[in-house]
Amino acid sequence: MESFSLILAIVVVTALAFDFTNGFHDTANAMATTISTGALKPKVAVAMSAVLNLVGAFLSVEVANTISKGLVDETGIRPEVIFAALVGAILWNLLTWLVGLPSSSSHALMGGLIGAAIASAGVGAVHGDVLVTKVLLPAVAAPAVAGVAALVATRLSYRLGRGADGRAAEKGYRAGQIASAGLVSLAHGTNDAQKTMGIITLALVAGGALAPDSDPPVWVILCAGLAIAMGTYLGGWRIIQTMGKGLTDLQPQQGFAAQTSAATVILASSHLGFSLSTTHSVSGSVMGAGLGRKGGVVRWSTATRMVVAWVLTLPAAALVAALAEWVCSLGDWGTALVAVLLVAASFAIWRISRREVVDHTNVAVPDGAEPAGVVTAAVAAVAPPPVGPPADAPDAPGGLPPVESLAAAIPAQPSELPDAPARSAATPV
Repeated sequence: MESFSLILAIVVVTALAFDFTNGFHDTANAMATTISTGALKPKVAVAMSAVLNLVGAFLSVEVANTISKGLVDETGIRPEVIFAALVGAILWNLLTWLVGLPSSSSHALMGGLIGAAIASAGVGAVHGDVLVTKVLLPAVAAPAVAGVAALVATRLSYRLGRGADGRAAEKGYRAGQIASAGLVSLAHGTNDAQKTMGIITLALVAGGALAPDSDPPVWVILCAGLAIAMGTYLGGWRIIQTMGKGLTDLQPQQGFAAQTSAATVILASSHLGFSLSTTHSVSGSVMGAGLGRKGGVVRWSTATRMVVAWVLTLPAAALVAALAEWVCSLGDWGTALVAVLLVAASFAIWRISRREVVDHTNVAVPDGAEPAGVVTAAVAAVAPPPVGPPADAPDAPGGLPPVESLAAAIPAQPSELPDAPARSAATPV
């Protein structure tokens, strides 16, 4: 290691802060369905996910190499550029977390890096072929592939389990869901933790602390794994609520199918070095599982908001990062100003979030959840009306109908009818 300047230290700390937000932002990817179906208690689920995220960080460096060596030109990239990229990614993560939208931390980081690199060195600093083949195409393909796989797996699960004992089958699927959730957490560590490794490695190369084309050092892998594990343990409860109940209602069979499909897609992408969004994969698989059950519904208004956030992630993070890079380019005072603004904005978002707290005690019961959709509305429309006067009727104090109203609503027996002749014991039936 040749040198380790102050700006390089700031970049490394900021990258680990992004990794931390990535952990609590994307915990929902692994554990939302497990929590919503009751397979695991919320705190146990996030603890298990944290440990497996840390383990997954040590399994591969292919995605890290895609970021540090492939997406942007290493030559001419200053540490301040990477700092600006991280500012854009962190702010987008925090804003979408505040409103409970599971946007892609991966694409926030990619967008920030692209915007800062273009602001610093022009469009030529971004390798367009890598951007298209390893970022944009997987972003479109991953949710579609995961969704179709989850839909097929859900229907197959229900078909194969038709003759099984309902309670025993449910227990079996819950156990399978726990295992598949662990697999998603492991996959998340192999993919998302590596993105921070790649960013730190790129910063070390840009700052002269590492030779070009170097793999991430062991201490970088360890720090990135610990940061994402700590963020995971805190739990992004707002996004867990959206993914677990706000998008669709899942049974254990569906949760197992959704998580298994998503884990398969994520692990395959990590092996190929694709900078895949675990958010896109898991969201697609949850929607596919929701449609795979007969009578199941997807809350398309929530899904639409998620897709809008996906589309805006890259350009929004890129714009913020480009502005941050412009300020940083003014000198050391500019970099200090951006750092102060980042801390202030993060604190303000946290303060706003405390107005309506979502944590492990209420994550499974979303407040003001939107209607389930057309099917649920139709069922409610044909339900029989309640017997008796409305609760707000003047003769129903306390919201309860009077005894006279209840008696009038009960049909009289034949013997109680006014015109019914008395039946004697000799009268034939």
